[in-house]
Amino acid sequence: MAAVLARRRLLRLLASSPNPKPLSLSSSSSPSFDAPATARGRDPEREGDLLSWRLLRLRSMVSVVAAIEGWAQMRGHVPRPDLQRAISQLRRARRYKHALEILSWMDSRKDIKLSPSDHAARLDLIGKVHGTSQAEEYYNQLQKPASREAASFPLLHCYVAERNVQKAENLMASLQSVGLPVDPHSFNEMLKLYVATCQYEKVHSVINLMKRNNIPRNALSYNLWMNACSVSGVASVQSAFKEMVSDGMVEVGWSTYCTLANIFTKLGLNSKALACLRTAETKLSRTQRLGYSFVMTCYAALNDSDGVTRLWEGSKCVPGRIPAANYMSAIICLIKVGDIDQAEWIFGSWEVECGKYDVRVSNVLLGAYVRNGWIEKAEKLHLHVLEKGARPNYKTWEILMEGFLQSNQMDKAVNTMKKALSLMKSCHWRPPLKLVEAIATFFEEHGNADDANRYIKVLQKFNLTSLPLYKSVLRTYIKADTVATDIAEMIARDQIVMDEEMEHLIIRASKINIRANV
Repeated sequence: MAAVLARRRLLRLLASSPNPKPLSLSSSSSPSFDAPATARGRDPEREGDLLSWRLLRLRSMVSVVAAIEGWAQMRGHVPRPDLQRAISQLRRARRYKHALEILSWMDSRKDIKLSPSDHAARLDLIGKVHGTSQAEEYYNQLQKPASREAASFPLLHCYVAERNVQKAENLMASLQSVGLPVDPHSFNEMLKLYVATCQYEKVHSVINLMKRNNIPRNALSYNLWMNACSVSGVASVQSAFKEMVSDGMVEVGWSTYCTLANIFTKLGLNSKALACLRTAETKLSRTQRLGYSFVMTCYAALNDSDGVTRLWEGSKCVPGRIPAANYMSAIICLIKVGDIDQAEWIFGSWEVECGKYDVRVSNVLLGAYVRNGWIEKAEKLHLHVLEKGARPNYKTWEILMEGFLQSNQMDKAVNTMKKALSLMKSCHWRPPLKLVEAIATFFEEHGNADDANRYIKVLQKFNLTSLPLYKSVLRTYIKADTVATDIAEMIARDQIVMDEEMEHLIIRASKINIRANV
């Protein structure tokens, strides 16, 4: 009943006629490190999770070292299991920098010795935070065979993530030459790499190698193999699947039937794909939600709204609270099959149930409104989200920018770009080039040289300048008949490669300078 009322309130809001207020970035204070230990009835201290809970509340730009040392002074010591639990939870939250700081702090302590699994986790985090080259350096510094063995898999994963076939193959050969065990997971990484780089013959070679060396294959091995077989046709896929079914060590679960469904969908065999998805549904757990969103996404790819709705209703029967990611998946799938009304209904249900407002969920609906050209509806949803206390992220502003540009509301687009740029100091996001250039074109069309100059200077701070942008700025100065005082120095500093059109624009702009000095 609460979900019904929430949805009605949301629909009334989106259907209301008053003009929306100007966009604003809502402010919220940083949570105190000494905040109460309970939140929405949850007692982290009772769960032995208070340190993790407090570290998760720190802002991403704040170091965790001072917090851990303060905790150690207050409690006398920090138990190793508490630190490992904190690292695990920070990694799940994608707070890789903070997790790495904890491991570095542990390594600096004389009373703590990192275990092989700690070294593996640290190398993985170094790769995510600082890149593969530093992960390689760390791996080469490891002396103990057990630590090198444990860290070899995350290093291989780094190579696979950046699709570096040569280094991945060299590492596998090195591990085998020194007698370090190479398990199915390492071979699966190589299978992922070869599928991602379309080297399907090498996939077959790895599978044959595993067979010759009696290395057990798991469901992921077979799923990747079937994907590689799909380029050869249905018969090849069915042969690999038959071999999987006859492998007594492997359970054929929902993930395999989803893999088959995706293959059949790409081959245009929709009836076969639907049959696989029906079987996949029977393989889903009644006590865990893992799998429901995957099957739902497959139904969406077939434009089967009934299948999407059935999977969503089924996932609701699983005990426990539904994560925001599952709501997002359901909303995305319903939008894809064109059922906006049901997507709004689920969004309203999520608002009733959510403990903390996650703007990523509302962004999904916001994006759908903009793609459909419903900019007024998008603005109303944005204001509704602000009233709920949510903090817009870079994606929120990017979506709204696209909407304002599509509807030719350039003043609002410029204002939104300012808010997006204000977030760039604390994240790696960069606005799409087409949006950046559209704002510059707006200044050019209106001959607004002052705003164009301020804009290009802000973009320069974030290395977002380009030849087309400087051309637009120069055309703006020429149209405004204004002297371009420091543009030449900025172009040289940014090492912009000139072309004939740019040289012509500079000559025209310099004539304005000459006239100004006469």
